Amino acid sequence: MSWLRSVGCRPAARREGRAGCGAGAAAGTGRLPEHLGPPPSGFALLPWLLMGMGAFSNLFQGKTPNPWIGGIGLLVFNSLYIQVVFRAFSKKAREARSTRVALIALGVVTCLLGGLYGGSWLLFFPLLGLAAGAIVRGPWLGRTCIGLSVLAGGMAWLRDGWGAVNVAYGTFLSTMVTAAILSLSDAVRELRAAREELAHQAVEKERLRFSRDLHDLLGHTLSVIVVKSEAVRRLAHRDLDAALVQVSDIESVGRQALTEIREAVTGYREGSLATDLDRARSALLAAGIEPDVRQSGPPLSAQAEALLGWVVREAVTNAVRHSGARRCAITVDGGSERVRVRVSDDGGGVREAVREAVPAGGSSAVLPGIGGTGLKGLTERLAAAGGSLEAGPGVGGGFVVTAELPGVVAA
Repeated sequence: MSWLRSVGCRPAARREGRAGCGAGAAAGTGRLPEHLGPPPSGFALLPWLLMGMGAFSNLFQGKTPNPWIGGIGLLVFNSLYIQVVFRAFSKKAREARSTRVALIALGVVTCLLGGLYGGSWLLFFPLLGLAAGAIVRGPWLGRTCIGLSVLAGGMAWLRDGWGAVNVAYGTFLSTMVTAAILSLSDAVRELRAAREELAHQAVEKERLRFSRDLHDLLGHTLSVIVVKSEAVRRLAHRDLDAALVQVSDIESVGRQALTEIREAVTGYREGSLATDLDRARSALLAAGIEPDVRQSGPPLSAQAEALLGWVVREAVTNAVRHSGARRCAITVDGGSERVRVRVSDDGGGVREAVREAVPAGGSSAVLPGIGGTGLKGLTERLAAAGGSLEAGPGVGGGFVVTAELPGVVAA
C-alpha cells in the first residue's frame, strides 16, 4: 500500500549534492532506494470509503426508507471517518481525547445505520474497524478488535442472519491488518531515524578521533623538529658533525611523522610505548633537558601502550615548549591491577602550562586533566578505557602529569 512509503531523499544524498532521489539516485549506487515516496497520511485510507458506495446507491435510488436520516447519517459517518484517519498518523493527535471521542461517535453512528438499514449499510463496520486499527495500538488493540467484531456480528445477525459471519470477519481483519501495517510502518521509520543518528554519531566520533590524533601527533612532532632545528642553529658554527646528527634526526622524525599521519587517517595506528619513550628522551636531550626514563612491570596490551604513549608525547611536548626545566623524569610502573605513567619536570613554566590547562579563574591545585585540547583529549581517551589523568603543579615545584589505566598485560 502507498501509505507504507517513507519520506524523501537520504540526508547523505542531499549533503553530497546528488541530483535526484529514489530510483534515479539508487541507479548510480546499485542499491534499492530507501525512501520510496511521500510520508503516510490519511489520504491513503480515504479510498476505502468506496465500500459505502452500495449504501449511497440505495439512498440515491430511493430504496432506503427515511432517506433524510440515511443521508445525514452517511454525511456524519464520512466526516467522522475522515477526521479520525487523518489524526492517526501523529502520535500526539492519535492519543488525544478528542480523537477517542470521535472514534466512539463513529462507532455509535455505525451501529445506528447498520441496525436501522442493514444490507450494504453493514459494510460500515469494516470501515469502523479500519479506523479503530489506525488509532488503537498496544495492549488495547486485541480487546478492541474482538469487541468490534462481536458488535458487528451481533448487529449483522439481527439484520442479515448468517451473513453476519462475513461482516464480523471483515471487521476483525480490517482492524488487525490496519493496526499491524501502521505499527510496522512506524517501526521502520523509527529504525531508519535511529540508523541515521547512529551514522551521524559514528561520523562525529571518527572526526573527534582524527582531530585528537592529528593534534597529538603534530604537536609532539613539530615541537621535536623545532627543538632540533634550534640545536642545529646552535651547533652549526662550532660542531658541524653534531649538527648533522641533529639534521639526520629531523629527517627521521619527519619521515616517521608522515607514516603516523597516514596511519591516523586510516585509523590503524597502534602506538609503541618503548618507541615513544625513546623519542621523548631524544626530544628532551635536544632541548637541553636531562631525561630520566624508567620503566618496570610486565608487557602491556596494545591499547594500553598506545594510550600511555599519547600521555608521554603530550607531557614531554609541554615540558619542551613551556617548562624551561633542566631535568624531566618519566616513570612507568606496571602491575597486575594498575599501570601508571608519571612525567615530572623541575621547570618554572608551571604557570604557562596551567594557563593552557585551566580556564580563567580556575583552581591552580592538581588538575583532573581538564582544559587544554591535548590534556582534555587525553582525559577522555583514558576515561573511556577506565583510566584517569591528573595534571598540575608538583609539590616541590615544576609540573606533573600522572596517568593510570587498569593493569591489562599483553596476551
